[in-house]
Amino acid sequence: MERILANDIGERHAGKSVLVSGWVSDIRDLGGLKFLILKDRSGTIQITMPKKEMTKEIMETAEQITKESVISAEGKVQGAKQAPRGVEIIPEKLQLISKAQAPIPLDLSGKIKSDLSVRLDYRFLDLRNPKSLAIFKIRSKMFKLITDFYDSQGFTAIQTPKITSAGVESGAELFPVVYFDKEAFLSQSPQIYKQMMVCAGFERVYEIAPVFRAEKSHTTRHLTEFTGVDFEMGFIRGENDVMDVIEGMCRYILEGLKKECAPEFEMFGVNPTIPKKIPRIEMSEIKKILAEKYGKKIPEDEDLDAEGEEFVGKYIKEKYNEEFVFVTAYPWKKRPFYHMRPEGKADLTKSFDLIWNGVEIATGAQREHRYEILKQQAKEKGVDLDAMKSYADIFKYGAPPHGGVGLGLDRMVEQLLKLDNVREAILLPRDPERLTP
Repeated sequence: MERILANDIGERHAGKSVLVSGWVSDIRDLGGLKFLILKDRSGTIQITMPKKEMTKEIMETAEQITKESVISAEGKVQGAKQAPRGVEIIPEKLQLISKAQAPIPLDLSGKIKSDLSVRLDYRFLDLRNPKSLAIFKIRSKMFKLITDFYDSQGFTAIQTPKITSAGVESGAELFPVVYFDKEAFLSQSPQIYKQMMVCAGFERVYEIAPVFRAEKSHTTRHLTEFTGVDFEMGFIRGENDVMDVIEGMCRYILEGLKKECAPEFEMFGVNPTIPKKIPRIEMSEIKKILAEKYGKKIPEDEDLDAEGEEFVGKYIKEKYNEEFVFVTAYPWKKRPFYHMRPEGKADLTKSFDLIWNGVEIATGAQREHRYEILKQQAKEKGVDLDAMKSYADIFKYGAPPHGGVGLGLDRMVEQLLKLDNVREAILLPRDPERLTP
């Protein structure tokens, strides 16, 4: 008999025999009745055993079953108002495929809250909790919607090397790797390659891939390995063209998720606001707002800290009833050498951050495509552009005006579901302490 998934069983199957397989999430013994709740990737189904009607073999097998054991059951479906989904299976065959040791290290019912570090140690068990699993169903849909959106906008998917000879961000953020007799590092950004492919003639490229940062941060939002969502586009008129694409992507993702993940959203009690028009506010104006409204003073050349971002999110919700905001015109001192400066404003850059629900999820900018200016900007930042031949060459043979962004998929999921820690949004997170499982 062909196996059927739990959520596919309904009243139409009444009186018919079905085969189900999965894990036992709960066991209840009420004297004359024994119940098993079986769960699979789709949901749960109740297996009901009236003891007087069961064979000796079935009841002996049932007595051996522990929570989280893997079983297979074959039997007839019947309606049952008291059952979780209005139907139950009366087993004619019951097989214990793999017995789980007892007790299990985690409470998967959600009644007892386990520490996140323990959940991550036993991640394969933690993900059997429907709420934990729902995070990754949503994440999977988000991934697909992102690729669908970029494809609809004429972007080409690329896959760039994750072992590189150098980086374009802070050298302190690089992980060295053993690479024969050469010096090599794990990629901290696909920036070089995105710009290279724009100049190669693709014009519009995107990549969703791992990014590595050797930062010893111990916050709820930083990791040493995360999933970057990066795109780069050529022949732009300015950084607003880049923000327009990001705004369209955010709208497309949320519209799609609200249609496809309504049950999962309900589990988390979230109802995200689809942006009508994401506000775009210069950093200098944001700092004035924070000082006047919240008493939060940030020095002229400094970036927003976590508290500042939180206040920004609160202000945008109150003022515009939006969850997103672009903070633009970042100080030159806080941005990398390849960000373009506005004409006559050497202290600023044509760059932005995207903040969602009070947390920064993206950084983008128009890039400097003019070789001589780029070389001078690199020098100001203490970078020898000529020593980065592979990067410098990109701009010597015809580079169009271009710009792009790097988003964090993990933070996007975190902010969407308002999770307490970004590690909850990653199957197997990596940070300065965690290298297993």
